[in-house]
Amino acid sequence: MSAHDNLSQPHQTAFYSGLQKTISDLRDAGLYKVERVLASRQGAEVVASDGRHLINMCANNYLGLSGNESMVQASIKATEEFGYGLSSVRFICGTQTVHKQLEEAIAQFLGTEDTILYAAAFDANGGVFEPLFDADDAIISDALNHASIIDGIRLCKAARYRYAHNDMADLEKQLQDATAAGKRHKVIVTDGVFSMDGTIAQLDKICDLADQYGALVMIDECHASGFMGATGRGTHEHHNVMGRIDIITGTLGKALGGAMGGFVSARREVIEILRQKSRPYLFSNTLAPSIAGASLAVLKQLSSSTELRDRLHANTAHFRREIEQLGFTIKPGTHPVVPVMLFEATVAQQFAARLYELGVLVSGFFFPVVPMGQARVRVQLSAAHTTEQINTVLAAFAQAGRELNIIK
Repeated sequence: MSAHDNLSQPHQTAFYSGLQKTISDLRDAGLYKVERVLASRQGAEVVASDGRHLINMCANNYLGLSGNESMVQASIKATEEFGYGLSSVRFICGTQTVHKQLEEAIAQFLGTEDTILYAAAFDANGGVFEPLFDADDAIISDALNHASIIDGIRLCKAARYRYAHNDMADLEKQLQDATAAGKRHKVIVTDGVFSMDGTIAQLDKICDLADQYGALVMIDECHASGFMGATGRGTHEHHNVMGRIDIITGTLGKALGGAMGGFVSARREVIEILRQKSRPYLFSNTLAPSIAGASLAVLKQLSSSTELRDRLHANTAHFRREIEQLGFTIKPGTHPVVPVMLFEATVAQQFAARLYELGVLVSGFFFPVVPMGQARVRVQLSAAHTTEQINTVLAAFAQAGRELNIIK
């Protein structure tokens, strides 16, 4: 007898029936999200569970390090030295030398004083606001900031102000409103790069406004650390404002190796308060030493060469140029996130499914992940992609686009 057979109470039946209807409605509307199961390492080419070989164009594997053999070996070495896990949180008995070394390396890489590690970047954003700001303060957030920033702000009692996406005039208005309200501390919060659009925040202008109105600046660098800026330090290097950013959050789960783990990097006083009061840090298990060790190897490699960064940007420029020539509409920019706009959710799903049949792995995005009527497939370039692979992908886009009457 299954657990399902024991559900006889009316409230239980109604609850599960409601879930079943929601799932059915998503399927009927063509909006059900299907997880692609891989039977290989992450990389520019992957093998699906059905044996199909696919060119992968939808991973956050910007520098191609996720399945890189040198990273695998660095992870193995750290596991052999420090074990599989700590079975503890950091302040009890879960801190090893490899964690302190990684925190120091991240701070040096980003140009800050100190860093604190989290199990995930979602935890970093979820745990940064509440210990630092209260009802006397104001958080001024970009309208399209990541969900983890939004959730972190909700956990904090500070007054909330929202400015229109990347709109400096509206940001200034919100700063004026917060100042008029007599708020003690004001912090402007923005993604360094917005993951759905590839938009790069105007950090130079944001820092100027922050100086004018006496505000702090916080950026989420999940889609920037490792490859934005001349030496890959991030959006603050890209805009020449290193040293003017107060708080940087980011991830080890994208360009910096691709496993998991997040961080906050800032002045020492900020990091010390987070070590004392940040709930996701105090109540979550320590980051696995294998991840910490491999991440150290990533930072060492990126500090010695810009080869991967340079290759990534060359691949990005090539794809952006050619996809527009085919007749597709893309969001303008220079970032390796390239939103190919299809506008209708069902079209995005159909297009992604057809590309899968043609050997290309992408995902469709639609409301509520992106605004209504702004459905798309999000292409993400990697330093691991070859020119031949990119050209094969472009040919598949052309074929699927014509078949579905997206392009002529």
